[in-house]
Amino acid sequence: MSSVVNRISPDEAVELFQNSDLIELGRRAHEARLEIADPNVVTYVVDRNVNYSNVCTADCDFCNFYRKKNDEDAYVLPDEEIFQKLKELKAVGGTTVLLQGGLSPTLPFSYYTNLLTKIKENYGLHIHGFSSPEIIAFHRLFKRPIRDILVDLQAAGLDSIPGGGAEILHDDVRKSITRGKCSTSEWLEVMETAHGLGMPTTATMMFGHVETYEHRIAHLEALRQLQDRTGGFTAFICWTFQPNNTRMSEIISAGGHAYLRQLAVSRLYLDNFPHIQASLITQGPKVGQLSMLWGADDMGGTMMEENVVKSAGTSCVTNERQIVKMIKDAGFRPQKRTTRYEWID
Repeated sequence: MSSVVNRISPDEAVELFQNSDLIELGRRAHEARLEIADPNVVTYVVDRNVNYSNVCTADCDFCNFYRKKNDEDAYVLPDEEIFQKLKELKAVGGTTVLLQGGLSPTLPFSYYTNLLTKIKENYGLHIHGFSSPEIIAFHRLFKRPIRDILVDLQAAGLDSIPGGGAEILHDDVRKSITRGKCSTSEWLEVMETAHGLGMPTTATMMFGHVETYEHRIAHLEALRQLQDRTGGFTAFICWTFQPNNTRMSEIISAGGHAYLRQLAVSRLYLDNFPHIQASLITQGPKVGQLSMLWGADDMGGTMMEENVVKSAGTSCVTNERQIVKMIKDAGFRPQKRTTRYEWID
């Protein structure tokens, strides 16, 4: 990993966004990736995304998934339906369930702890669940400290926390596209607290909407500083905003060129992150393969199903056979992993 002395500065990163040649930028990012991760291997995880509820108190202009509690199509999945999804996941060799929902105003805290315990006891899966906005919603609704919330969730079976809900970690941007969600400092506080409890987390970025290059770099800088303190982030994932069916539908979605540029800058800037994931969900297989030469060393998860991005009109889920072929065709050796990036033989 890069030394602090040789790190890219915010000004240098903006220059890379504005003026660098995309091919040369990709070459630099790939060189950095070869130094940090196994040069010959691209990893992946067999997982499933389970959105236990779409009821949410936040009001996000970029989201078409959430519903208010009295909406006709608002739901909380019955346990039996969740468990059926997990049986299907286990049947295809899955190891991880990604458990996320809206910010429910009515579910008791016992709902979450009981669900975690049942999943862990009956299916033995790694539970990667409850993003920072959900944890902050628990903190506000149940009037309990963030650390206490996390301690109880961890004791019930939560293994790690996904980086969802980051969007852009700059409050000017956050206030312009969402209401009722956690602030930048709150998002970071959840992550730092989780790291202190030995729970690894991922970090994300949704870009290509109202933010500037400077906002994106502020986002990466916040992540880099926190990782310097804790070392608790396992991976970074960025994806382009999908505008269809949202209140921001007038925005033209950023394409593969912008995605690869952001990916490469992220690999160079986040020199203390061990892994960078490609975003197959939003970019599809072709750009996903290119990602492996623009800084990514991981193809993320098979997902099996995806509902949030799908509600905006875009989703590319896959299976293990397909993801293995993509990696091989790009010239790398596919390696199945756990959510903690332990290799599975």
